[in-house]
Amino acid sequence: MVLLHGGLDNLSGKTGLALLRYRPGPIVAVVDPRHAGASLEAVTGIERAVPVVGSVAEALPLGPEVAVIGLAPSGGQLPGEARADVAAALRAGLSVASGLHSRIAADPELAALRHPQAWIWDLRQEPAALAVAAARAAALPCRRLLAVGSDMAVGKMSACLELLAEARRRGLEARFVGTGQAGILISGAGVPLDAVRVDYAAGAVEAAVLEAGRDLGPAALLLVEGQGSLAHPGSTATLPLLRGSQPTDLLLVHRAGQRHIKGLPALAIPPLGELITAVEALAALARPDGRRPRVRAVALNTAGLEPGAAQRACAEVELSTGLPCADPVRCGGGRLLDALT
Repeated sequence: MVLLHGGLDNLSGKTGLALLRYRPGPIVAVVDPRHAGASLEAVTGIERAVPVVGSVAEALPLGPEVAVIGLAPSGGQLPGEARADVAAALRAGLSVASGLHSRIAADPELAALRHPQAWIWDLRQEPAALAVAAARAAALPCRRLLAVGSDMAVGKMSACLELLAEARRRGLEARFVGTGQAGILISGAGVPLDAVRVDYAAGAVEAAVLEAGRDLGPAALLLVEGQGSLAHPGSTATLPLLRGSQPTDLLLVHRAGQRHIKGLPALAIPPLGELITAVEALAALARPDGRRPRVRAVALNTAGLEPGAAQRACAEVELSTGLPCADPVRCGGGRLLDALT
């Protein structure tokens, strides 16, 4: 079950919403007191038959085994309204998975409630045995696509997962490297980049990419989840992702109509053409293979737009950038994958 207290209809619940959209295994309930009894599809647009209930107690008869904290609040701390339900889940013998900065297992009160057969997975922890990056991923024969964003939370992970699904539908060998809490929860592996010290961040990405791509051939596609944005003053994630993954190709992800960094109206997002030029220039540096990776397409997040307006927005981006553009969540990953093959 997914704990989504107050996050079912906004970006604070993006981790849980991603699980609901992309996790292939069963999800028996969503816990959100603010939307208890509502239709999941009506609130979120996600076509999945999962009941929305008001508490863990209401979800227990549905047979959950793991409670996943689906919230991604600013600062990564467990919200007070969700704490009681985390405690209730542990008390009932459930395991708990969390991508928050505040660690459930390090909370004495919550940790004491864990049953012996259950576990607590605090995934936002720095991996062991880190090393400084040395461009080792450039030696992998597979193609490596890195998603880069015009801002945070614009849909980089979703674009990669839609491309993954489309590649597999076509019979192509493709894998996904999660670099954030939702991507790791969905795929079961990856590196929580924002939990890694900056000196080792590129090395941590490199290790994850090498592990995921070690037996892939030249025709295979390795999709690396992007984080943050070069245009955001609070983000340091894009550069270590570029260095660690040594991408062969890039995918720009942008939200339709967004003109400035979310919450910072004084900081305009550069014209997409300028952003593409900057990303490509950075991606060409510190490479032993001499490649100059290019942005092959634009994934446009058109959530909230009517179909006609979404179509027009994609056409405008195609005209301004000269690149194929599509909303992969709305239309699937076909057009974007065509641009890579």
